[in-house]
Amino acid sequence: MEKFITVAIDGPAAAGKSTIAKRVAKLLNYTYLDTGAMYRAVTYAVIKAGLDPEIEEESVKVLPGLKIDLKEDGTVLCNDEDVTKVIREPIVSSKVSYIAAMKPIRLALVDMQREMANSKNVILDGRDIGTYVLPNANVKIFQIASVECRAKRRYIENLEKGIPSTLEEITESVKKRDYIDSHRDFAPLRKAEDAVEIDTSDMTIEESVDAVLAVIKEKTGIEIPCH
Repeated sequence: MEKFITVAIDGPAAAGKSTIAKRVAKLLNYTYLDTGAMYRAVTYAVIKAGLDPEIEEESVKVLPGLKIDLKEDGTVLCNDEDVTKVIREPIVSSKVSYIAAMKPIRLALVDMQREMANSKNVILDGRDIGTYVLPNANVKIFQIASVECRAKRRYIENLEKGIPSTLEEITESVKKRDYIDSHRDFAPLRKAEDAVEIDTSDMTIEESVDAVLAVIKEKTGIEIPCH
């Protein structure tokens, strides 16, 4: 049986995990699985259904028959609806941590993620990939950055996407999400013992990509293509 390589990138919100993971996946011709988008899709589904995303008993009602598809071009479908943009809006961002902390929802999505990881070379990013979803991943990276840096990155990202927000609002949202993610009872955000920590606060995107590629090469011995 062919052995596939799995790369897990964990870290707090807006640390640049998705941006780096996507670029690395493209360079290595690996499949990028946006686990954060999956939780955002569930959050959107809960809100769309008129349910309270802070209450587990209500939120789990969307699970039966829920269908989430992640396309290679980055498109996110939730029950066949293109939700790629709407799941990045403040209304979803402010509630996704509650959804991500709910055990029934995490278990349902983890099953999907593990199934995907068993069939191809993949890169996943999230909060608990290396500690819970794929504890035997070949490569584990814990990517961090300062709160100020992360808030500014998310603010600029929202501006580019035409999503209304203020830097102050995003800073408070980042702080709140950090607390919720690290204090939830089930699979909280934490660095795996065998993960390599990379602080991207003062790194460009290119430098961050190179740092991740260096860790992958060290851990797996694969040749890294020039870029």
